[in-house]
Amino acid sequence: MAEANEKLRIDKYLWSIRLFKTRSIASEACEKGKVRMLGNAVKASKTVNVGEEYEVKTEARKWVIKVAGLLHNRVQYAEAIKYYIDLTPAEELDRLKYEAASFHTGKRLSKVGRPTKKQRRDLEDYTEQ
Repeated sequence: MAEANEKLRIDKYLWSIRLFKTRSIASEACEKGKVRMLGNAVKASKTVNVGEEYEVKTEARKWVIKVAGLLHNRVQYAEAIKYYIDLTPAEELDRLKYEAASFHTGKRLSKVGRPTKKQRRDLEDYTEQ
């Protein structure tokens, strides 16, 4: 892990722990007030310190994280999760599960709606008899 005297910007930290796909998206989130510390929006240039807690709204979900270590470069997910502690409330995680279950992909459920090609052939065979 990084030394205590090194400085790390919040946008770079959020990108390196993989909450955002790019650093520019992380900076934009800070500008739009989607990254908060103690209820106050933080700027992208804010220095991160170990032990601080942040509320972060990404496109996918709302995170509450505690900084466990400073990570300057983006690493694989298995390594990145060691640098923060996920404190997201259970209600938020439950809401995400519910939304994922009701997510509409545009595909119909099987055996519901219009008949399949095979079912249509079977119906045609049945009506011809």
